[in-house]
Amino acid sequence: MDTSEKKTSYKDTVNTPRTDFPMRAGLPRREPEILARWEAMGLYERIQQQNRDGEWFLLHDGPPYANGHIHMGTTLNKVLKDFVVKYKSMRGCRCPYVPGYDCHGLPIEHTLFKTMGKSKHDVDRVEFHRLAREFAAKWIAVQSEEFKRLGVLGAWENPYVTMDPALEAREIECFGRLYLDGYVYHGLKPTHWCTSCETALAEAEVEYAEKTSPSIYVKFQASPGLAKLFGLDEADVLIWTTTPWTLPANLALAVGEHLDYVAVTTNGDTLILAEGTLAKLQTEFGWPSPHIIARVKGARMAGLAARHPLYERDSIVILGSEYVTLDVGSGIIHTAPGHGHEDFIMGRRNGLDVLSPVDEQGRFVADLPLFGGRSVWEANTPIIEHLQARGRLLATSDYTHSYPHCWRCKKPVIFRATPQWFLNVEHNGLRARALEAVNATEWIPTYSSKRIGSMIEARPDWCLSRQRLWGVPVPIFRDTQTGEPVLTREILDHLVALVREHGIVVWTEREPRDLLPPGATLPDGCRPEDLRKEEDILDVWFDSGVTHQTVMAQHPELKFPCELYLEGSDQHRGWFQTSLLTSVALTGRAPFDTVLTHGWTLDEEGEKESKSKGNILSPSDVMKTFGADIIRLWIAGVDYTNDVVVGPHVLEQNAESYRKIRNTLRFLLGNLHDFDPAQHAVALDALSEIDRWALAKLQALLEDVTAAYERFEFYRVFRRVYTFCVVELSSFYLDVLKDRLYTFAADSPERRSAQTALWSLAELLTLMLAPVLAFTADEAWTTLKPAADPARSGPGSVHLERWPEGNPAWRQPVLEAKWDRFDALRPAVMKRLEELRAQKVIGNSLEAEVELLTTDDELAGFLETFEDLAALCIVSKATVTRLGPGETAGLGEPAQDTLWVRVTRTSGVKCRRCWKYYDALSGSERHPDVCARCLHVLEALEA
Repeated sequence: MDTSEKKTSYKDTVNTPRTDFPMRAGLPRREPEILARWEAMGLYERIQQQNRDGEWFLLHDGPPYANGHIHMGTTLNKVLKDFVVKYKSMRGCRCPYVPGYDCHGLPIEHTLFKTMGKSKHDVDRVEFHRLAREFAAKWIAVQSEEFKRLGVLGAWENPYVTMDPALEAREIECFGRLYLDGYVYHGLKPTHWCTSCETALAEAEVEYAEKTSPSIYVKFQASPGLAKLFGLDEADVLIWTTTPWTLPANLALAVGEHLDYVAVTTNGDTLILAEGTLAKLQTEFGWPSPHIIARVKGARMAGLAARHPLYERDSIVILGSEYVTLDVGSGIIHTAPGHGHEDFIMGRRNGLDVLSPVDEQGRFVADLPLFGGRSVWEANTPIIEHLQARGRLLATSDYTHSYPHCWRCKKPVIFRATPQWFLNVEHNGLRARALEAVNATEWIPTYSSKRIGSMIEARPDWCLSRQRLWGVPVPIFRDTQTGEPVLTREILDHLVALVREHGIVVWTEREPRDLLPPGATLPDGCRPEDLRKEEDILDVWFDSGVTHQTVMAQHPELKFPCELYLEGSDQHRGWFQTSLLTSVALTGRAPFDTVLTHGWTLDEEGEKESKSKGNILSPSDVMKTFGADIIRLWIAGVDYTNDVVVGPHVLEQNAESYRKIRNTLRFLLGNLHDFDPAQHAVALDALSEIDRWALAKLQALLEDVTAAYERFEFYRVFRRVYTFCVVELSSFYLDVLKDRLYTFAADSPERRSAQTALWSLAELLTLMLAPVLAFTADEAWTTLKPAADPARSGPGSVHLERWPEGNPAWRQPVLEAKWDRFDALRPAVMKRLEELRAQKVIGNSLEAEVELLTTDDELAGFLETFEDLAALCIVSKATVTRLGPGETAGLGEPAQDTLWVRVTRTSGVKCRRCWKYYDALSGSERHPDVCARCLHVLEALEA
């Protein structure tokens, strides 16, 4: 007999899994096809219509800047949001997602000016507004398509954009309300100033990076009164600074009220300094043991003076106990009220002027003696040289430290006192009320509550104004006769209407009198022709910070407040704060119930992505190679509360994980091609034990995954589903099931029992994966259920389905414990089979037979309860042997506790249909080379 021909003929009688469906590799090709189907069916709109009466769960989108392609950081953010929205939508929640875009300010100005090769001084403001608007619109379109390609569902045809005239008008109204309620004031204060961008910056617009600065110790000659306090005729007061360029603006020297200050002689100098710094300075300069002449409390030095080391004026000694420390320097602080926040506070407390002889480009004013016209950075060297020449320089060296840099141009910034508009965080108890709102909010991770709380406790007033062109104007007039600001409710309402109709360009195009309502009421003595417009624009963080009012409270699909803000952890000092402060001021509460934060994306070397480093990974390029679902799986698999690593190697690993999950789904779907649950499903109590165990594990998985989604712990979703697919299913249950699925009669109770379990596995796994593997799950769903639900119109999608409830009756603790115990014993058998396979003793595991030997009667009895141990071990024969005392000799070490495993090559005869080995085959004349079980199936087919 030609057994190869017989084998081929028998193959035709096997229940071959279906393979003619798309669930294969090739995501980059298939995903765009699925996207096109979603768009054609109006999937997002159908979800909103379906859930219109559901419980609210609103995630408000923090707007990215519309000035370039998306990157892995924005990808991480948008996909995390999509996980939330898709899951909550499946729970039946009313969960619209309206994406937003930030369109004003430095990010777009900086890019556009670079492209144009111009600065803000070289352009027509009206024309620049037009170009900036076109530029932003272009990138909004680009980014929207890139986000859609990631599988992110949302109102992409109607996003909110901060350059929308309606939003600009509502923003002006928010500012006006804050001004009229007393929160906003105009004042001269030092702020971070970018000399390259020529504008003030808020703390959120500052990044810290290492910078090497000149570290100098300078001697101020003590006045006769100060020297006499220490019993001396002459002495020098020692200070330390890393910003020599601020010395021309020095007006005071700050000391600690309760600190001890000493006059010491060393190396020919008589110096006054804090006693607590003496040992450190002695080590730093290699001084011999200094001689202490006198000791004085800092409080006694207040009001005395020292001579400025560069100019013919005095610097007064003031008290600054909360700022003076002993960890660096001499314990005496050089104070320039025009160039530092603490300096300004101390100066104001002591009635000092705010001297800031530096212009907007970071140059000393022309009439400043010695250094006029020089850049402050260039001036460091000549200032040090002048100090040296005057005998005022004690020492100089390089000092590397963390220093503020501009977030856009990446250049170092300075502190510079300029007149700006500020939000007063103390007005009407705003700071305290904001802290109460922090405590009333759920923060994920929980420790971030303390982080933002400490930031709000310590934050200064918010600098709202920017000296730029592209943005919402500060909508205030000035009376040129008195210098007083002019804005009334009547004027505000008129301006809001004008901007809503014409956009913010109306502020630039029209004269002040043409911006006033007819017959406007002005302050006594003020005429329309006396007014001038503010030139500054509002901080872009104000643009996005009031979207809880300009978008959430106004958009017909949204509401205020929302349930969730979800952004990167850097937004603790950015959007979270600006939203919180403005919302508490305007509405009395936070705009959110929960805030969830994620970390940064790093390359595989642990470095932040940077163009200059050349380590930026383009999501578009990744999708061309791997597909969007691989990116989504990577995001699901990381603990996003920390910084996360991404790169080619990481993505390859995730592609392998994806392949294992996808192949599990393919197996499930492939073996359900002839199964209709309405006709073929087997009742729970009639299922085989192992099938009931699989459903019990499925229900446990569903409970764990649901809890993880509810806690936004997507990495737990990934780990549980992956482990379930790879370990509990592929390595055990599905492996064991193949014989029943392929060789039993197609309509046999045993096979239908298996398919009943497979159907539930395929259905629930696909639904659980839908928020994460948006494309793959949808493809699996349309394969599992190709016909749309009759209750719905149009084609189906997994994203229109409800979150599964499973079946609590599936949980059977006794049964689960039994099969979990066996599952834990089975690897010992698998290990021995692999050893024999490696030794070439066997090939297929069906060529083996297994003997399980134990000295434990309870374990032997447990193993004997399984009807077909051979099938569970995927061998042709399996037996259990009880060992008596002394019968373990020669068996070696047990595989597990009291269990030994003996695996040998079987001596039976192979069935050409099921490939198992038997002591004897059927003996049938028609099918002599098959077993009795297969013969029964064949005879039924031939009947």
